[in-house]
Amino acid sequence: MRPGPYVRLLTESRPLTLGTAGHIDHGKTALVEALTGVNTDRLPDERKRGISIELGFAQLVLPSGRRASVVDVPGHERLVKTMVAGATGIDFFLLVVAADDGVMPQTIEHVAVLRAVGVERGVVAITKIDMDTAQAPSSLAPEIAKLLPDAALVAVSALTGEGLNDLLVELENAAHSVDQSPRRFDGEPVLHVDRSFTLRGIGTVVTGTLQHGPLAKGETVNVRPGERSARVRSIQVHGKSVSWVAAGQRVALNLGGIRHHEISMGDVVTGSQVPLEESYRLDVHLALEPDADHVLGERVQVHHGTRDVAARVIALPDDGFAQLRLEAPLAAFAGDRVVLRQIAHPSTLGGAEVVDPRPARHGSGLSPAALERLRNNSSADEPERPSAVDPKQAEEPPRLGRLDHMLQAVLDGDGLEPRSPRMIAEKLRLKDAQVATALSKLVAAGQATRVAPRVYYSTAELEKAVSRVSELLREQGELSVSELRDSLGTSRKYAQALLEHLDAVRITIRIEDRHVLRAHNR
Repeated sequence: MRPGPYVRLLTESRPLTLGTAGHIDHGKTALVEALTGVNTDRLPDERKRGISIELGFAQLVLPSGRRASVVDVPGHERLVKTMVAGATGIDFFLLVVAADDGVMPQTIEHVAVLRAVGVERGVVAITKIDMDTAQAPSSLAPEIAKLLPDAALVAVSALTGEGLNDLLVELENAAHSVDQSPRRFDGEPVLHVDRSFTLRGIGTVVTGTLQHGPLAKGETVNVRPGERSARVRSIQVHGKSVSWVAAGQRVALNLGGIRHHEISMGDVVTGSQVPLEESYRLDVHLALEPDADHVLGERVQVHHGTRDVAARVIALPDDGFAQLRLEAPLAAFAGDRVVLRQIAHPSTLGGAEVVDPRPARHGSGLSPAALERLRNNSSADEPERPSAVDPKQAEEPPRLGRLDHMLQAVLDGDGLEPRSPRMIAEKLRLKDAQVATALSKLVAAGQATRVAPRVYYSTAELEKAVSRVSELLREQGELSVSELRDSLGTSRKYAQALLEHLDAVRITIRIEDRHVLRAHNR
C-alpha cells in the first residue's frame, strides 16, 4: 500500500499548537523570538511601546525536528479577552514568570484561563535570570508549584541564551505527553477566526487554529453566525502554501465568495455538512475557581472560541450544572469549553463544558428526568457525520406509486452508469416534471441518492460502489478519477461524480488530483 499524504501525517506525530501565558513584561515575546527567530510583535505600536497588543504567531522546531505552531498572547490585564481567544485550540502551554517579579496577578489569571479551556500540559520558564534584580529560581519554585504542581520549571535568559536548550527538551517532553490526549482529526472542520483581512490581488484571508479537521483546498465552508458560504481558494501554514491541513495546525485561509468585512474575529468557519446552529442558551457543567461561588444568578461574560457575549447564569437543580442565557447567539458543540469572566471588575471565574448547545429554556424547575438526561450527556460525543448515502430526512417516508417504482427499476438496472432524468423521461415516455417529482420522492424515501446535478443513483447500487471504492483506497492508498474509471469500467463522468460525492459526504478527501480515505473510514 502506498499511503497518500493524509494517511502519512496521521501515522506520524500529530500537529500541535503551543500557547504562551504570563504577566505583562515578563518576556513572553522575547522568549518566543529566542526560540523561533520570529518577533511576533508585528504592529508598529507594539514595537514602539514594547508590549503585545494582538496575538502573534510563529513556528517552533523542537529537538527531534518536530514542528509546533506558537500563539503568543498579550499579558496586559485589559487584554485578557485577546489572551482567551489565543488560548482557543492550543494543546500545551509555555507559562513565563520573570525572575525579578515572580508570580503576578496575570500569571494567576492566565493559569485560570488555561484550566478553564482544559489545557493541562506545559512548561514554566523562569525568565530574565541574567538581570541583577533576579531572584534565585529555587525561591520562586514553591509559589509556581502551587499554581502548576505538575509542570516542569526551566530557568532561562532570552538575552544570553542560557537554558534555552533545556527548555526545548522540556517542551518536547510536554508535546509527547499531549500526543496521548485526544484531538478530533476526523469529522467536519471547525476553525474559530482570530483575524480577518484582505490582500490586494488575493482577497479575503482569515486565520485561526483548526480545532477539528481536516480541511482541503477547494472545499466549500460555512461561516457562522448566519448562513454564509465560501470556498477555500488556498491554504497557508506559516507562510507556506499547502493543499490541506489537519486539526491542531495554525492556518490562513483565502476564502472566495465572501468579503473581508463580512467575516471577523469571533466567527466560526465550518465544513459545509456541519449541523451547527446558533443558540441563545447553553446548558453547561461548571468548573469554577474556588472563590467564584457567587456566580449563580449573576451576569457574566462568556468566552467561546474567539467570541465573547454577556449572559446570565441560571442555576439548575444539580450543583454542577447551569444554564447560560446569552445576550447574543453562540455556535457551539456539545463538549466545547467556555470561559466565564466577571464583568464589573474583570477577573476569570472559571470555565464550563457545554453539555447541550441548544436546550429548552429551564431553570430550577427542571424535571428529574430532564436532569438525568443532562447528567448522562455530560461526556460529549462528536457531532454526527453524514452517511455515504445521504437521503433527506423525513418523519414519514413518502408512499411510492406505480410510476415511482417504474423509475426505481430503471435506476436499479442502470447500475453504476445511471441515465439522466431527461433520458429516463424519454425511455418511460414521461414529462420531465413527472420524472423530477418521482426522483424527489425516491430520494426522500431513501431509495435513490443525488450525487451530482442530473446524476441519481439507486441507493443499493451506490452502496455497492462506495464499498468498492473504499476497498480500492485501502489497497492502493489513493485514487485518481482515471484510475477509478478503469477499475469500475465506467466513463470518466461517473467516476468523477462518485469521487466528488464521497468527498462531499466526508468519506474521502481530495489532495490535488488524488483522493484518499479520511482517517475515520480506514
